[in-house]
Amino acid sequence: MSSIVKKNFDSPDEVRAPDKAKVHVCQLGDVAAARLTLEPGWSWSSCVKPMVGGDSCQARHVGTVIQGTMVAKHNDGTTQTFKAGDTYIIEPGHDGWVEGDEAVVAFEFNSTAAQTYAATK
Repeated sequence: MSSIVKKNFDSPDEVRAPDKAKVHVCQLGDVAAARLTLEPGWSWSSCVKPMVGGDSCQARHVGTVIQGTMVAKHNDGTTQTFKAGDTYIIEPGHDGWVEGDEAVVAFEFNSTAAQTYAATK
């Protein structure tokens, strides 16, 4: 692989469209990058849990929000709100949702979500 890799989210390697979400994925060698767009009303418990089961999201998320507001609540009760400009790591064992009437746009890099969220493989 070249020492420089360039991709564009407008021409991603894969697009996933689960309920109230769109995920554009670019594969950068062994790193997956994702642009997530989560619509108002999206939550892990209502939109993802029916697909994967379990009591909480078991993905690790590493990213940054560029638009909108999202909230993550960990199984231990810790709750954090993320807005445009915030970066985050959200460890497995949480719920998450869009807060308000604006879609959330976030970018995640080499996280479990970038690699597998709503993947059909």
